[in-house]
Amino acid sequence: MYAVIEDSGQQYRVSEGDVINVDLRDLAEDAEQIEFERVLLVSDEEGEVSIGTPLVSGAKVVAEIVADRLKGPKLHIYRWRRRKDSRTKIGHRQKYIQVRVTKIEG
Repeated sequence: MYAVIEDSGQQYRVSEGDVINVDLRDLAEDAEQIEFERVLLVSDEEGEVSIGTPLVSGAKVVAEIVADRLKGPKLHIYRWRRRKDSRTKIGHRQKYIQVRVTKIEG
């Protein structure tokens, strides 16, 4: 059984037990799980596929939080203008929440 979910403009193909990184969001300090309501596709054990238009009604994916506030790799952004003696170097590290998918309903 697997599902395709959308979160923060990105799509993820998940099945039970998968560990994925999603963008950081404001959660309660005692939050232990996240529910993804935007489910685009659900496939069950028999191979039957439900495709949403755009979402599958009544479907959701429940995931438990494994790690909070992880940082991704350092990205360097260079900008320069030729012949102007103008250079800029900026660094960025995206922050993530690591979750494990526990249940797919739909």
